[in-house]
Amino acid sequence: MLDSSALMAVLNSETGADIVADVLTRSAVSAVNLSEVVARLADKDISEEQVYDIVRELPFRVFPLDEAQAYQAGFLRASTRGLGLSLGDRCCLSLARSLGIAVLTADRAWSQLTIGVEIQLIR
Repeated sequence: MLDSSALMAVLNSETGADIVADVLTRSAVSAVNLSEVVARLADKDISEEQVYDIVRELPFRVFPLDEAQAYQAGFLRASTRGLGLSLGDRCCLSLARSLGIAVLTADRAWSQLTIGVEIQLIR
């Protein structure tokens, strides 16, 4: 599972991009995190067409947020509030938990989480 910071590392050729690139074809992304990435690209004044082209080149699977995951993301707020996790972060963690897979992130605060999801820092 990739959070938006991991995807942005690849798109911006940041530290840790190589780690993400190695697993990209086997990765999952929450539709909520995809929306965050699209917003960040749009903030850079990249056209909608270019954003579609950029994102479509990335070989990952996008998962919608279902009702059970929405509840779990909401319930995660209490245990993650102190670390400043966003709705997108919690949706990513909820999906990872439901799929039973690890999450790759650049957000060091996630290493403090003890919520039953393996967290792998990319830098």
